[in-house]
Amino acid sequence: MGKFKFMINKRLHSMSPAQLIVSFYFIAVIIAVILLSLPVARHTSDDWTFINALFTAVSAVSVTGLTVVNTAETFTVPGVFILAFVLQFGGVGVMAVGTFIWLLLGRKIGLRERKLMMLDQNQSNLSGIVKLIKHILVLILIIELIGALVLGTYYLSYFPTWQEAYLHGFFASVSATTNGGFDITGESLVPFAHDYFVQFITMLLITTGAIGFPVLVEVKEFLTNRSGKFRFSLFTKITSLTFALLIIFGTIMLILLEFNNYFKGLSWHESFFYALFQSVTTRSGGLATMDVSEFSLATLLVMSGLMFIGASPSSVGGGIRTTTFALNILFLYHFARGKKDVKIFRREIHHEDIVKSLVVLLLAIIIVGSSVVILSATESFALIQILFEVCSAFGTTGLSMGITPDLSTIGKLVIICLMFIGRVGLLTFLFILESKEKPPNYHYPVERIIIG
Repeated sequence: MGKFKFMINKRLHSMSPAQLIVSFYFIAVIIAVILLSLPVARHTSDDWTFINALFTAVSAVSVTGLTVVNTAETFTVPGVFILAFVLQFGGVGVMAVGTFIWLLLGRKIGLRERKLMMLDQNQSNLSGIVKLIKHILVLILIIELIGALVLGTYYLSYFPTWQEAYLHGFFASVSATTNGGFDITGESLVPFAHDYFVQFITMLLITTGAIGFPVLVEVKEFLTNRSGKFRFSLFTKITSLTFALLIIFGTIMLILLEFNNYFKGLSWHESFFYALFQSVTTRSGGLATMDVSEFSLATLLVMSGLMFIGASPSSVGGGIRTTTFALNILFLYHFARGKKDVKIFRREIHHEDIVKSLVVLLLAIIIVGSSVVILSATESFALIQILFEVCSAFGTTGLSMGITPDLSTIGKLVIICLMFIGRVGLLTFLFILESKEKPPNYHYPVERIIIG
């Protein structure tokens, strides 16, 4: 037993932080499969095969929301709480939950654990990482509690018993805040398509989960700061501005593209809330107030692009992330003007971050493009349905045109891989191949290559 433990420890210490993070998420998926497959968690169903259990577990751990089974019909009340726990676990990240457990046990958090936290939360330095994790856990739990109480109390007019109302309020709050995309209504938010209060609260919860944990922490510090001297970080400024502009862009585009289509004959406020909610949910929310397959081709392409971008770094969402999109646009603008440096808000972006943003974008295009080709060969759906599904899985969004349950085994495996990559992050996924060898201390002669 001692020899086996020694071998395990030796193996763990030989792995890079990225490899450890990916391994931890694999373990989380295995645990989720076991928990969700417990007899107490679900009703008897022939649909609960291993591939469907794996698909649901990965979707929950990656807080995507794509599902091959009907959540409301498949899971019992204990199963709903188990699913909410898995969403919580996947939303804040395995290392955040691990940190919480370590703190409860009074265990000392060493340098290696701090490096893992830093990677899992997309942070660039170790300073204050444990404090950040504590802030994240407290903020998320408070937000979910408030959301559950508000929605649960409001749902008393929708459901016959207070137990059912608060169960729906609890799960809706967790699902929205973690951007999980799961629902226990069986119809997402379609029953609340004309209830603007429910939509407003849900959009707030989705935004708090998707805008980035460091942003929430800074906003909290700003609100509690009494010195009058507080400066938001460049990350918060870029993230918040990009996040807001993407929501505004999505809302305007949906209104313009669906003015004479789905929104024809609707009042201005109905059109506005339909467009706004669908724009917000493409950040990574996955909940919908209508059947998105009824939108026009142009709208579906815009929504696919928004899901491809996804949420912010160090959030519950996936995709290339808002800052990656922003840095690529800024680099393109400055390069077109003949400038080598990228400057914004009286700050200069580090060259390494520009390179990372370009790498992430290129890798994302390769992964998404390859997945579309594979699914086009194995599935009998329209190209827009496949593209929409792929972008939704990669962005861990969870919106679907209804093809998810009818995917072949190969198609489900492709979507599973996309959801998993979307959750762990492209850089973490790429760094699995990172070598521990020291870089050479010499350079070859530099030569120019014709470009364009």
